[in-house]
Amino acid sequence: MQEQTPSNSGRDEGRPQPSDQPSEAVEQTEARPPQSDRVLSRRRFLSAAASGAAAAALAACGRSRPTPTASPLLPTPTSTPVAGSSLPGIATPGEYQIYLPQVNNAGGIGSALVPEPTLTPTPAKPTPTPPPPPTPTPVATPFPPGPPSKLGLFVGRNHPQIFELLETQAVTVVKTLELDANFAAQIKQTSPRTLLIGRIDLPQISLGDLDPAGAARSFVEQLLPYADDPARRQHFDGWEAYNEPVASNADEMKRLADFEAERTRLLGDRGLRSVVGNFGTGQPPLDLWEPFLPAVQAAKEYNGWLGLHEYSAPTIYYLTTRENQGRYPGVGPGDTGWLTLRYRQVYDQILLPRGLGIPLIFTELGVDGLVTERPGPPDARGWQHFQQYWGENGYGIWGPGAYVEQLVWYDEAMRQNDYVVGGCIYALAASSGWESYDILGPAATVLQQYLSVHAPA
Repeated sequence: MQEQTPSNSGRDEGRPQPSDQPSEAVEQTEARPPQSDRVLSRRRFLSAAASGAAAAALAACGRSRPTPTASPLLPTPTSTPVAGSSLPGIATPGEYQIYLPQVNNAGGIGSALVPEPTLTPTPAKPTPTPPPPPTPTPVATPFPPGPPSKLGLFVGRNHPQIFELLETQAVTVVKTLELDANFAAQIKQTSPRTLLIGRIDLPQISLGDLDPAGAARSFVEQLLPYADDPARRQHFDGWEAYNEPVASNADEMKRLADFEAERTRLLGDRGLRSVVGNFGTGQPPLDLWEPFLPAVQAAKEYNGWLGLHEYSAPTIYYLTTRENQGRYPGVGPGDTGWLTLRYRQVYDQILLPRGLGIPLIFTELGVDGLVTERPGPPDARGWQHFQQYWGENGYGIWGPGAYVEQLVWYDEAMRQNDYVVGGCIYALAASSGWESYDILGPAATVLQQYLSVHAPA
């Protein structure tokens, strides 16, 4: 397969974000399988009307109310039909007789006229209908126990469910833009072994005219008030620089590498560790990794990490060697991909042969509809927008559980590579504009059960 180089999604939570509605933003991919359409059926309802018979010679008639048709989802209500009243002038057992006045053929009224009483109609009482039962929350089949997980979390803001997941002691890494010292302290108190990676809010870097040394000094000056603050320093394990930088040629990649290497050294001399790279999904092209190697070398010298983002859509398997193999495709050490599992090409072909297989952290991962030329709903963004597609195509009819199953698949792949530290699911308690990516609620509950049986001993 000839490599395509998708552009990054430009995800940067520190800046004002677009509405979480489908957008024109795209990332390039290379596969173009056909998209299937589905048409949902609707229920059709029938109605019935009852009509009473009228007699020309009768002044009144009795009627009975039709019994409402019960909903097929509800128990049939119990009701007593209303009996029809006796017809006037007809004797019935146990009743007295009532005779109508006689009317002659000429239309005259006989002398034996008796006024007919005027009856006040009684409004019909509605048949009591029980309220519909509440829709039960699907109960996910529990995950069985297994080896320690490498899944982590990208956290947008403080939320109680974060700590429910951390209490499993299985969250390997948390990446956050929430730099509150008390929040960081609570994360470490709840799960001391969890790595905590921070990033400050910065505009995107312009690589075409970048002065690497000057930009590195400027970055460190902006970061130190947070990273070197005693209240934060004891809790944060490492720091990113710019989010998803894109180099369009070798010269720009060399400038980025020199910047990353210099800021890694400046921070490292202060005892602060760095995560270098943090490239978007599908980035950079494999032939641009060579100019970036000085940054990887500096991270190795200062005990840092390489950061990558890996997303795909409509499933996390798309554009891997396991795509189109069903809901449970499995994964082996030899599987690779162009969006997810792309990291294996980078390590196997470039880093490991050069002795630069430094620890890897996926600072973002998941399902992201901003990759283009893909199957599925064309305007979808986060995983929540793909739930109907998954149900229609055999990936599970309950979206939260189906998504966690895909994340578990990726977890198994990470466990097969010793150099992988962990991967941060994007996102828990997402920032405004990224709500369709958020796993708060049922998805996090399913994830919590999985983590609870995949914690380190």
